[in-house]
Amino acid sequence: MRLQLKPVLLGVAVVAIACMSIIALILTIVNRQKVELPNSTQYGMVFDAGSSHTALFLYQWPGNKENNTGIVSQTLTCDVKGDGISSYVTNPPGAGQSLRECLDIAMAIVPASQQRITPAYLGATAGMRLLSLQNKTQSDEILSEVTKTMQSYPFDFRGARIITGMEEGAYGWITINYLLERFIKYAFNGKWIHPKAGNIFGALDLGGASTQISFIPKDPVKDPQSAFDLQLYSYRYQLYTHSYLCYGKDQALKKLQAYLQKTTSTPSVVDHPCYHKGYNLTVKLGDIYDSPCVAKPTPYDPSVQVTFLGTGDSACCISLIEKIVNVTNCSLYPDCGFDGVYQPPVNGEFFAFSAYFYTFDFLGLAPRASLSHVNSTIESYCNKTWMTLVTEYPKVKEKYLRDYCCSAHYIMVILLKGYKFETSWDKISFQKQVADTDIGWTLGYMLNLTNLIPSDRPLVVTGVQTSQWAAEVFFIVFVLFLSLAVFTILCVWGPSS
Repeated sequence: MRLQLKPVLLGVAVVAIACMSIIALILTIVNRQKVELPNSTQYGMVFDAGSSHTALFLYQWPGNKENNTGIVSQTLTCDVKGDGISSYVTNPPGAGQSLRECLDIAMAIVPASQQRITPAYLGATAGMRLLSLQNKTQSDEILSEVTKTMQSYPFDFRGARIITGMEEGAYGWITINYLLERFIKYAFNGKWIHPKAGNIFGALDLGGASTQISFIPKDPVKDPQSAFDLQLYSYRYQLYTHSYLCYGKDQALKKLQAYLQKTTSTPSVVDHPCYHKGYNLTVKLGDIYDSPCVAKPTPYDPSVQVTFLGTGDSACCISLIEKIVNVTNCSLYPDCGFDGVYQPPVNGEFFAFSAYFYTFDFLGLAPRASLSHVNSTIESYCNKTWMTLVTEYPKVKEKYLRDYCCSAHYIMVILLKGYKFETSWDKISFQKQVADTDIGWTLGYMLNLTNLIPSDRPLVVTGVQTSQWAAEVFFIVFVLFLSLAVFTILCVWGPSS
């Protein structure tokens, strides 16, 4: 009887093993799903080599891009110590060495596996444009030393060059509208979409040596030299943009000093209506006329000193600035900005950043204030004596405290009389950041360049849902258990039994 029971039990076990194996096989084959793994993060860095300082901006974006343009976010900003690279004319290697501290910080953030494929750029703006006009050999030497330093790091160095004023203006415009989701936004359905509605903002940038305006006019741009065509996220844009070289804040104030010194009857002691009463500044003529933006007098001795005496006369200050800016000589009216430059009428809302923001933020006028409040605030500040200012702002550097009055008047002249914002002042917002990201040209530059950076190929894996996977494991384990049981029975329950 026991001998007959043995084959029956073995037969049942074999059938059970076969059934369980078939079920496990079916579970491993059916309902398989392919899933794309998240793409690796890509990085890119841009040095903004401005006229007064240099800063590094590190960006990152997913390896898969949306319509060939990266979804970029700011990871790091690092201010390079010292002045702008254009100040290293007597020590070109120092320009390269000045970048090392920020490059080392970037090395610590970008994973080692990504460093070789991380593009690195340096864009020099108006300070180097002016130096190139003065002495191209010196500007080339500085860029060469910067290149040597950046090539010594394991990043994918893509070049150091002087960008044009149009590029600077256009890339600042890209930055603003990207951060405000005017080009692309993430919808509730989990997809990136192009907004069907929403205004495109204009950009107002005021640097040390140049100032830029960029916006999309109502009508097509009439001057091809002022038109900048872009394609982002599969959409084309044509904007008006113009860069006024020599009309940045620092160069404009230098031109004002030169104008006062040339037109006074006592060239060694000059009244300065944009400086506060009680403030005196003594400088060498060589420091005033060291720029191609300022015409040197003849004869000219750079070692001669001149003293500027502050008079705190706002009306006279504004009148002088209007002469420097040249707001009246425009044969293209009303399609003109200042200095006789073609400009269509301003259109839409604008973001004003860089020196626009820093000046108005100090005066408590950012991000927005009525035109009457702005004028009264500037007037009140400029009417204060120098001793009063030093007492009220003991921690502010003398240079900044001295120049805020003149800078504020200059800003109002170019915005109202130059760009013609008299009837649309409320359309301007003075900002430093949007969405925790600095406003400037570097992000727009990186966005545009990501069109040239290949996307990662997504990794695809095949899998099943958790419940199905658990069932597979159960049946496979059960088959193994039965197989072990049958083997044990065969070994223990032999013919002798």
